[in-house]
Amino acid sequence: MAQQLLMPKATAVWLVDNTALSFEQIATFCKLHPLEVKAIADGESAQGIKGLDPIGTGQLSRDEIARAEGNPNHKLKLSEPKVRVPDSKRKGPRYTPVSKRQDRPNAILWLVRNHAELKDAQISRLVGTTKSTIEQIRDRTHWNSTNLTAMDPVTLGLCTQIDLDLEVERANKGRPLPTADELGATLEASRETEKLPFSYEREEEKEIDADAVFSKLKALKSDRKDEDEDDAY
Repeated sequence: MAQQLLMPKATAVWLVDNTALSFEQIATFCKLHPLEVKAIADGESAQGIKGLDPIGTGQLSRDEIARAEGNPNHKLKLSEPKVRVPDSKRKGPRYTPVSKRQDRPNAILWLVRNHAELKDAQISRLVGTTKSTIEQIRDRTHWNSTNLTAMDPVTLGLCTQIDLDLEVERANKGRPLPTADELGATLEASRETEKLPFSYEREEEKEIDADAVFSKLKALKSDRKDEDEDDAY
């Protein structure tokens, strides 16, 4: 487990007040900027912070501080902790708050429909459920199947989008890319459409029959003449 300094700013306050270390040495040890350490020394920063003795907490030894005070180029090193606390590793499914447990079946249904590539173990990690529940929802044998509504587990707060994307990426790793038929492509290739005959004919490009046009004009004139004669009587 990586060692970390407890309360860096409070430690810096104590080192400024109780040692002759340079600002750069304190800044490097406390992971602060040298100007920030200078502001602490000038009383412009961390005025309400009480200094934390790193010797009392076992993070520094007096010999290490004395060695650094005698050599401005020496970098302070954290003391080895007397007790090592192992990293806590979560085992089993993710814990789900009681208030959100009723939403897990809806989230499982959403994952089954929208991410069929996910394995049961991955779904179990995301929403904190059991494989038997996932199988029941897949087979629609769940006791409440008729009332389930597919809902995004990220929206429900059962997992984060980063966790979901990570599991989907793991599931798709090594899988072949989908073909056009699998994607439901409906567009034809350009080489096929280029061979189609061009049959569109514009109205003004049609051949005009002159005799038919003149015959229609004569018929219109004769009708107009008959109407004028009727009006005269």
